[in-house]
Amino acid sequence: MSKIKIGSLLTLSIVLLYGCKEDKKSTSLGPITPDIIKQHISVLADDSLQGRRPFTVGETKTVNYISSELKKAGVEPGNNGSYIQKVPMVEVTSTPWANMEITGGKENLKFKAVDDFVAFTRREQDTIQLKNSPLVFAGFGIVAPEFNWNDYKDLDVKGKTVVVLISDPGFKANDKKYFRGDTMTYYGRWTYKFEEAARQGAAGIIIVHQTDAASYGWSVITNSNTGARLYLQAADKYKSRCKLEGWMTEQAATKLLANAGITGDIRAYARKKDFKAVALNQTVTVGLSNKYKYSTSQNVIGIIKGSKRPNETIIYSAHWDHFGIGPKINGDSIYNGAVDNASGVAAMLSIAKVFKQTKEKPERSIVFLAVTGEEQGLLGSEYYALNPVYPLNKTVANLNMDALGFYGETKDISIKGKGQNEVEDYIVNVLKDNNLKAVGDTRPSAGSYYRSDHFNFAKVGVPAIDIVNGFDSKEHGAKWGQEQRLGYNEKHYHQPSDEYSPQMNTAGFAQIANILFTVGYKLSNETTFPQWKAGSEFKAARDKSVR
Repeated sequence: MSKIKIGSLLTLSIVLLYGCKEDKKSTSLGPITPDIIKQHISVLADDSLQGRRPFTVGETKTVNYISSELKKAGVEPGNNGSYIQKVPMVEVTSTPWANMEITGGKENLKFKAVDDFVAFTRREQDTIQLKNSPLVFAGFGIVAPEFNWNDYKDLDVKGKTVVVLISDPGFKANDKKYFRGDTMTYYGRWTYKFEEAARQGAAGIIIVHQTDAASYGWSVITNSNTGARLYLQAADKYKSRCKLEGWMTEQAATKLLANAGITGDIRAYARKKDFKAVALNQTVTVGLSNKYKYSTSQNVIGIIKGSKRPNETIIYSAHWDHFGIGPKINGDSIYNGAVDNASGVAAMLSIAKVFKQTKEKPERSIVFLAVTGEEQGLLGSEYYALNPVYPLNKTVANLNMDALGFYGETKDISIKGKGQNEVEDYIVNVLKDNNLKAVGDTRPSAGSYYRSDHFNFAKVGVPAIDIVNGFDSKEHGAKWGQEQRLGYNEKHYHQPSDEYSPQMNTAGFAQIANILFTVGYKLSNETTFPQWKAGSEFKAARDKSVR
């Protein structure tokens, strides 16, 4: 983590000239300070919480801390008199075979677990095996009618294993006619590719990892997909999913495809509009053994009841979990997750305290939701979206906070999924009032809008937003800020080095917290509901829910 001297306290003035359109109000509120944020992070990212992994003593300590801080701030329990929403999960520890064997090509190939591939399963079976499963290169593994794209057209993959590329055809195509150009669609996400392969009846799916397209290195894949993995409990024990899901390095995939005569730029090859899936005339044999642990994790929910329309809610969310204790790197095995996502939880707790201190109370209810299992696939927010405590059609908006800018205040604020819904317009107005610039996702190809908990709210139609600091540091300029963010992604993201230090610059965390507080306060005193913008893939779900 960059140890940057903390600059001056937050200069963003929270002067609210907002309220009901029928009855404009003016309330002046003091800002959330970097020191308040830092106090929370020092606790949440402490070694004693053991990396905040669900099902551990770290979860118990984390949940107790968040609950106690909400109570201390005067925020009421948000789930029928309790701060806790129980989230039933299953922990699956998959141990893959040491090698993946490929036969039938120009030569037999053998790939090594972790170095060349990772494999896992959602199916609750003691052993899983693919034996001589025919391999098919299915391009990007996408069926997208709105883009007139179907990699599975006229293809029967039942009993077979598909090899697919990460991201979607738009990435580095230099042609905006391909999907949305470098801005990833949901079809580019690995979660979608696993789901689609299962719908197609494939026995297995292997995604080819490419650092540029995935926006993270192979070490993130291995850290996230080896050892124990968590899933929501499912009635069918995930028999509807592929037997085996996994990833393969680009180097291994290049050998595999070359063994079938496919060489050169495989993305350009799969991007052709006349692309058809290719039988590789090779088979794969690989397996794994599983151990299970059934347990219950916890979302934490608090509420400040609205003074006039308490049945309408604005939900602030942040995930409390991280990776716990994992592989030792440079002598450290505790994955503290100071930026990811002690920063978001600290911001949320600070917002809760300020809401309770407002002279004029919000007319709509304000809900604070700290969710579990984000690092395992957005599990806590998915569970809430499927089992909402407050009606989704009365949920005005979701304001999410995840991995905020640790390098101080910025002149620009990045809106993930810019152009999706009208909550963005509220944010833009606050930024304009404070001489700040609104920018889109700083890494549009990474698909950040689909990678944090706001996405599960979007899927069920709730207008959801996630903002982070941009690159243009107020103190050091844009180039320096970009270097800090890229350095974090390369060296600290999902690593033990994402840890707290007293020298952390938390001014950027406070900047985001103040912006989102201002937006939430304005929304809480209105009678209208923000909408999805034309062209958003989530508009139909909202329209259906409010009929």
